[in-house]
Amino acid sequence: QVQLVESGGGLVQAGGSLRLSCVASGSTGSRYVMGWFRQAPGKEREFVACVDWSGGSTLYADSVKARFTISRGNFKNMVYLQMNSLKPEDTADYYCAVNPGRLTTLRESYNYWGQGTQVTVSS
Repeated sequence: QVQLVESGGGLVQAGGSLRLSCVASGSTGSRYVMGWFRQAPGKEREFVACVDWSGGSTLYADSVKARFTISRGNFKNMVYLQMNSLKPEDTADYYCAVNPGRLTTLRESYNYWGQGTQVTVSS
C-alpha cells in the first residue's frame, strides 16, 4: 500500500502564491513519477504537472505553464508544487498522485492518490 499526504493549501488573493507539498510512504516501488492533479467543483479531475524520479523532466498543463513549478525533494518521496500568480480559476482541490511508469498527463496511469488539499483564490 502507498499513502500520500498533501499539505499547503489555503486561501489566497489573486496574484498571490502557495506552495503545496506531498509525501509518499509505503510500498511505492522505485523510480516512480509523482504528479499533481486538481478538481474544481462540478468539473473533472485534470492534470496539472508531473515530475520524473530524478526531478530533471517535467510536464505541465498549458493553463499553469510559467506560473507553477513542480519539483522533487532531496528525499525522492517528496514532491512540491510552487504556485505563483494565482488566479480565481485555479481554485480547486489539489491531489498528489504516484505513477510507476513514465511521465504522462493521463489520469489513469496514476494508481495512488492522496486525499487532496483545498486551494481557494479570491478575486
